[in-house]
Amino acid sequence: MEGAKAKPHAVILSSPGLGHLIPVLELGRHLVTAHDSKVTIFVVSSGTSAAESQVIESSMSLKLCEVIVLPPPNISDLVDADAAVFTRIAVLMREIRPAFSSAMSSLRFPPTVLIVDFFGNESLEIADEFKIPKFVYVPSHAWFLALTIYLPILHEAVNGEYVDEKEGLFIPGCRPVQPEEVVDPMLSRSDQQYLEYLSMAIKISKSDGILVNTWEELEPATLAALRDDKLWGRISKAPIYPVGPITKQTRPIDSNKKLFEWLDKQPSESVLFVSFGSGGVLSKEQMRELAWGLELSQQRFIWVVRTPAVKSGDGSFFTVGNGNNDIPSYLPEGFLDRTNNVGLVISDWAPQVEILSHSAVGGFFSHCGWNSTLESIINEVPLIAWPLYAEQKMSATLLVEDLRIALRSKTLPSKGIVEREEIKMLVKRIMVDEEGHAIRARVKELKLSAKKAWNENGSSKALAQVLC
Repeated sequence: MEGAKAKPHAVILSSPGLGHLIPVLELGRHLVTAHDSKVTIFVVSSGTSAAESQVIESSMSLKLCEVIVLPPPNISDLVDADAAVFTRIAVLMREIRPAFSSAMSSLRFPPTVLIVDFFGNESLEIADEFKIPKFVYVPSHAWFLALTIYLPILHEAVNGEYVDEKEGLFIPGCRPVQPEEVVDPMLSRSDQQYLEYLSMAIKISKSDGILVNTWEELEPATLAALRDDKLWGRISKAPIYPVGPITKQTRPIDSNKKLFEWLDKQPSESVLFVSFGSGGVLSKEQMRELAWGLELSQQRFIWVVRTPAVKSGDGSFFTVGNGNNDIPSYLPEGFLDRTNNVGLVISDWAPQVEILSHSAVGGFFSHCGWNSTLESIINEVPLIAWPLYAEQKMSATLLVEDLRIALRSKTLPSKGIVEREEIKMLVKRIMVDEEGHAIRARVKELKLSAKKAWNENGSSKALAQVLC
């Protein structure tokens, strides 16, 4: 029709890893379905994760968004073999910039807005070449965003290591971050990942806006603080857009028939789902204690198990879904036989959203990755918080102390071994005790607030403002 307004064309850049890729793909889906936009998503593939490849192929088959895979550049000469995952992704995304710029120039339809994920900040300046607005998408909570934006100030104000501070790290208008809660890149100021994180903190504040995967009723005080010019105006002038909850949608399941047939036979809210995300691995000793704790609790469970690491951390980040585990070799002898009637152990990967949405699931033993956390809230499932890396220690505090929808162990899993008796009690508290019922009621309240966030005055409105 003559004079019809052209659709906005959003270009989104995603870094590798399921924790980054899934929220970017879902953001693209929302822009297409709710805002009638054209969306092109550039994905930097890790080239090593079977699950990541499956998610990309599935998104391509839906044909909602154009998904273009950028092959990962060779960074072997730029990072040490034992470099932290954060460093590897940061360097990877810096080196992809020329290929991304060239690919954007080859698009059939001119882009009207550029959105990069947290690690894609090196490509923000490409938007200036196209004379289009540029935004950063932070698929985490507002408290983590506040810490990130304030990091350049902390860098100057704090002498020595953050983990050695005696008091919490001050953030204007927000809950202080305790030394034991700091994100991994802040554990050592001499590590390259700290310098990469500091650089990101400076760059994202220079964008035209920051999208964060939260909503007003989930973090009202933190969002209010971030908008307070008296507190933050001189630190970051980038507007904050709460666009959540953006979560992965359930899909029809063709495989895992045995798993869902088993779930269908279980009573409502009786099964504990145990999974530590796309990067979480436990030490062999901790895995054995967890196995004993699950067995002693006598509660039904589904446990996604990966080969143990020398120490807990993010060792499987780039290889999730490759399915090469020999489960019995590192679990207590006889565990699978003794728990055969009450639990299922799955190697390496499981359809998490579909499991959490099943009526038989009543608890989530989780690493507190933000994607997993939102999926748990959307499906009214209370949590046992087991943070391992990244911002998960902050997330655990938010869930336990502010939102009160989770329980956690006295010992930080990243600091020491949590023993079987404590694990047994955590499981029973969340699955059986009155305390667990009260937590479940609060999760259901949060789900209602999440649904309200997608009305015309909430998250949907925030996304519409970005497209204008």
